[in-house]
Amino acid sequence: MAARNRLPPWHEMQHLPNGRDVLIRPIRPDDAMPLRAAFPLLEPGEVRMRMLPADGELSSEQAEKMVRPDPRSEFAIVVAEPLPPGEAMVGAVARASIMPGGRDAEFSILVSRFIAGMGVGRHLMRRLVRWARGKNVDRIYGDVLEDNEPMLTLAQSLGFERAESSEAGMVRVVLELQPQRV
Repeated sequence: MAARNRLPPWHEMQHLPNGRDVLIRPIRPDDAMPLRAAFPLLEPGEVRMRMLPADGELSSEQAEKMVRPDPRSEFAIVVAEPLPPGEAMVGAVARASIMPGGRDAEFSILVSRFIAGMGVGRHLMRRLVRWARGKNVDRIYGDVLEDNEPMLTLAQSLGFERAESSEAGMVRVVLELQPQRV
């Protein structure tokens, strides 16, 4: 337990049900190469097409943008092996971005099949909500594939409401964070 107290803010060791230990932490520039290496391991259903080009590869430019969030309006965390930066395999990425000129934040979460179903998505979502509350965001939302029942169930269990998405085949889930203004 003493080691847990020495971790920097937003860092946490987690023991998964499969026996592996992972480090949940903010994304770092050193994660660009491990992210690029991990993306080809994903199945097509794990990645929404708008996140990647049709070839399923994460370009170095896309990776660099992912690993350098603007701390004023973006937050990104990863679930990685507890290894030195640049060497750790990344198994999940979660991101929230405050929309320009607004008080809403959009989230996205990607958990690889290797650690899916182990509570990682719930933990990441709670972290994104905590960050958004700290930024005084009014609501956080995300578009989820309508057949992604695990994510829709998770969102509902955390208080998200379903709404219409502007994209076909998607369901928008929305969590109100601040009392409605009159």
